[in-house]
Amino acid sequence: MAADGQSGVWKSGKGKGRHTPKGRQLDDAAWAEVKAILGDRPRRRDLLIEFLHLIQDAYGYLSAAHMYALAEEMRLSQAEVYEVASFYAHFDIVKEDDTPPPALTIRVCDSLSCELAGAQQLKAALEDGLNPAQVRVLRAPCMGRCDTAPMLEIGHNHIDHATVDKVQAAIAANDTHAHVPEYQTYAAYIADGGYRVLSELRDGGDWEAVQDKLLSSGLRGLGGAGFPSGKKWGFVRANPGPRYLAVNGDEGEPGTFKDRFYLERTPHLMLEGMLIAAWAVEADTCFIYMRDEYPAVLEILRREIAALEDAGIVAPGYIDLRRGAGAYICGEESAMIESIEGKRGIPRHRPPFVAQVGIFDRPTLVHNVETLLWVARVCREGPEVLHRNELNGRKGLRSYSVSGRVANPGVYLLEAGSTITDVIGAAGGMADGHMFKAYQPGGPSSGLLPASMNDIPLDFDTLQPHGTFIGSAAVVVLSDQDSARSAALNMLRFFEDESCGQCTPCRVGCEKAVKLMQADHWDQPLLTELCAAMADASICGLGQAAPNPIKLVMQHFSDEI
Repeated sequence: MAADGQSGVWKSGKGKGRHTPKGRQLDDAAWAEVKAILGDRPRRRDLLIEFLHLIQDAYGYLSAAHMYALAEEMRLSQAEVYEVASFYAHFDIVKEDDTPPPALTIRVCDSLSCELAGAQQLKAALEDGLNPAQVRVLRAPCMGRCDTAPMLEIGHNHIDHATVDKVQAAIAANDTHAHVPEYQTYAAYIADGGYRVLSELRDGGDWEAVQDKLLSSGLRGLGGAGFPSGKKWGFVRANPGPRYLAVNGDEGEPGTFKDRFYLERTPHLMLEGMLIAAWAVEADTCFIYMRDEYPAVLEILRREIAALEDAGIVAPGYIDLRRGAGAYICGEESAMIESIEGKRGIPRHRPPFVAQVGIFDRPTLVHNVETLLWVARVCREGPEVLHRNELNGRKGLRSYSVSGRVANPGVYLLEAGSTITDVIGAAGGMADGHMFKAYQPGGPSSGLLPASMNDIPLDFDTLQPHGTFIGSAAVVVLSDQDSARSAALNMLRFFEDESCGQCTPCRVGCEKAVKLMQADHWDQPLLTELCAAMADASICGLGQAAPNPIKLVMQHFSDEI
């Protein structure tokens, strides 16, 4: 009845008003748990990925309730938190009606070196022999331990030369945590003269003199691009502050493990090089972006950064260690910067370049780990530490990550003019029963070259005339028992998985290439057209270089396709 007793729009009976807003509801218990995990950390937007790691580490997955609570705590939309979490392979998102993953996850590497060593058979055996309700077995991209293939990670414990028996023993012993190797600590580094050069430079050094020293040494970026290292300093200094420095430790190119090798032995050599570079460009903060696949390195860096703070070498918080989350694309410098800012690792369009517009839109100097190690050595020992070494008309030294069908896989520091024959020789020759057939000179981005091309110096600028490049010097050796066609397919499957999906040429191109390469006979005209479109139109180096395995197999191993 209407209020005046007359019929009208007011009706008797209970209304159906809502007690809550539409959509997912905030769970108070989950919110309290998230607050407890975050503690007194600042709720900054750029720390989103770090906070997702904290929740994943505490519970083993990211529940919908916790993700909503995190969004509420950080004053972000749920969509923004979800899109970041779903971008990275190491985050497990569990929606309301989903079953959480088992408490234990095993990641079996299936990149080229591990596949040559039997990774697929190992994964199948683990899937058959373990209870899927208790242990989850996943395929995973390169973990940077190609010298001990096949490789897997059980929890955060890496099992070298993995077997089913080793895995079962680790499960029985609950051995699922990272093993930190012996390394040179802060005290040992100081006793060896460490940080003396940094102290002298801070007391009145000339940054341009140091830059000239680097240029005369011939040092170039050793993450793959090969840009003269000293020149970057001037570009960054030319822009007004505040400025930042970022260490690219996302060593994700399959076959590459040199950065891990050095950081697990002499971390302070890189840290001093980083602080020298930061001094040169007057950086307000140093960000170290380290891949999540290196848990032992992350622990070493946490310890030694704390030691630097305790010793007064740096102020607390000056070095900001960030943990990747399983995304190869974040090895591209602008994608890494997006990830440091707590976003999806999607490469930026350039220009502007990161030396002008980098972290938080400020000028940023980016170096990879090995480059900074050499910055420290050049400053301590002089430019001749590099340029006095000469072979085949090339000057300098290179750290080659060598794996595959060689007797002794590992990292070898050789003259930059070394050929594949020299590299195989340093690794003890071919493995027993194998004859040299082909090699990958610089990761899957470089494709495959035949054994007949064994006289080319593996250095910057020497491989481009042959349609390839040295990249990060990730050398994988194949033998007469291996298929170049299968190796190329392995590489393209990796690129298909790791494409960020931003641009159509790369996202669709990698997918179509994998399908075409699985045919009994390759459609070479169509693949050639596809390769040209990917190389010409992709935004970043992933899509531009992904066609190289296809092109080089068609050129040098046509009998297999």
